[in-house]
Amino acid sequence: MADNTVRGRFVWHELLTPNKAGAHEFYSKAVGWAKQAWEQDPSYSMFAAASGPLGASIESREDTPHWRPYIGSLDVDETVATATRLGAKVLTPATSLPNAGRFAVLADPQGGKFGVHSSPTEPRPETPAVYGEFYWHELATTTDPVAAFAFYKELFGWDEVRQYDMGPMGMYLVFSRNGHEIGGMFDQSKRGVHSAAHWLGYVRVPNMDAAVATVKAERGAVLNGPMEVPSGDWVAQFRDPHGAFFAVLVNAADTKAAAKSKPEAAPKAAKKTAKKTAKKTAKKTAKKTAKKSSKKKVARKAAKKKSRKKTAKRGAKKVGKKAAKKKRAKVGKSPRRKTKRR
Repeated sequence: MADNTVRGRFVWHELLTPNKAGAHEFYSKAVGWAKQAWEQDPSYSMFAAASGPLGASIESREDTPHWRPYIGSLDVDETVATATRLGAKVLTPATSLPNAGRFAVLADPQGGKFGVHSSPTEPRPETPAVYGEFYWHELATTTDPVAAFAFYKELFGWDEVRQYDMGPMGMYLVFSRNGHEIGGMFDQSKRGVHSAAHWLGYVRVPNMDAAVATVKAERGAVLNGPMEVPSGDWVAQFRDPHGAFFAVLVNAADTKAAAKSKPEAAPKAAKKTAKKTAKKTAKKTAKKTAKKSSKKKVARKAAKKKSRKKTAKRGAKKVGKKAAKKKRAKVGKSPRRKTKRR
């Protein structure tokens, strides 16, 4: 039966950064988030996607910059007690927020930091992530992902879906909630990475090339990718200019739609170009023909004129000759004077 409560849902994300203002400027360009102040405390600056707020920034120079996900709980105190029993460490004890529920911050047995939160209001309906929202959550742990997953399964009721064999890089475990795949876990030490365990959030974007170009232009660093993963999604992992890891994802459906539209667009463009070329050629030909026709017309006119001149000249010459002949004939016929006989 589907769990329609908030338990096990990724409900909030906090960025611990040494530069709040710089972080908001960077993420506004990289993933399109707007800056929004929390009504109850304007100093708490939130990140808002088109669908609404999804996280906030906390200025901290003591902690390593990182994103901290918050997972929904029905009873924060109970979740903290269970987590402690399973080997977690309490970083921030259960605390109440005015009109905003209760929260706590924990580190799992391998050191991965996350928060738990219970809200006094009903959760909004669970829908697939849209552009600008977190689509996938990945735990880079320091142990076998099956062992790491057992801890979270007991806390939040997640289900293991499958495991991908990545060869020398070990296994990648995919987990779900209510039948929807929401994240994965892997042992990062198998990849030769020996940093502390951490959660990595993937933000859904419409265009991978544009996202990578923007991150680079805004002084972020590309750590991995872009690359296609077994699900058919495309991902890229980054470090923001202040040191926090984050990632973006273009899902398989978007990739297929983009690939499908490309061949259709090409013939259309070719057709348009051919039409344009044909039009230009026809125009050029028409111009040439008109020019030739005009030249021929002028030539014919000139020839006609010349012919008329010649005819006129011949006629004038003929008339002249006739007149001269006539004159001569007249002179030759002139009467002789009769001589009177005496």
